[in-house]
Amino acid sequence: MNGSGFLAAPPLTGEAQCMFDEDIADSGHVMNTSRLWAHRPDLFARLFELLREAGAAAGLGLRERGVLIASCASAAGDSYCALAWGSRLAEASDADTAAAVLRGADVGLTARERALAGWVRKVVGGPHGTAGEDVQELRDDGWDDPQIFAITVFAALRLAFSTVNGALGARPDAAFRATAPPAVLDAVTFGRPIEDETG
Repeated sequence: MNGSGFLAAPPLTGEAQCMFDEDIADSGHVMNTSRLWAHRPDLFARLFELLREAGAAAGLGLRERGVLIASCASAAGDSYCALAWGSRLAEASDADTAAAVLRGADVGLTARERALAGWVRKVVGGPHGTAGEDVQELRDDGWDDPQIFAITVFAALRLAFSTVNGALGARPDAAFRATAPPAVLDAVTFGRPIEDETG
């Protein structure tokens, strides 16, 4: 097994193999992020358990999760999650809407989704510069305070995941060249480049 990014291959433990098997079942290949997090599958599992809990508390559907994560990834300059979740958002909406979110334009979003995307970009870009008015915009578009808290936790945890992946050099999987919609590929002009084809 190869490593990912700047780290050597992790030991192939039972927990790591489970991660890889899930990737193959879901996407047909082992993802570079899984190769990286296989150094500590326990931390990966706990992080994503918290993410699931925060997403459920926020009441996020698939499309809203796509808007949140695509906005978070693009604001953070994370090409990996931008390609992965831009593609999922394209399935839940359409490729042009997903590409717009990745560019920060938010064309095709509802008012509620625009408020979500705008808040997440502020959380990523300057959390110490947010104001009560920013939170009120979310309330005005139908988000209540417990949801706003959970959305903020979700965004912060996604940013932590992106930070680890980016700092340790995980590049987007070569498979994105074939699986991501062209509009999404064109919109992701930031972050690490897609890995070279290995076959």
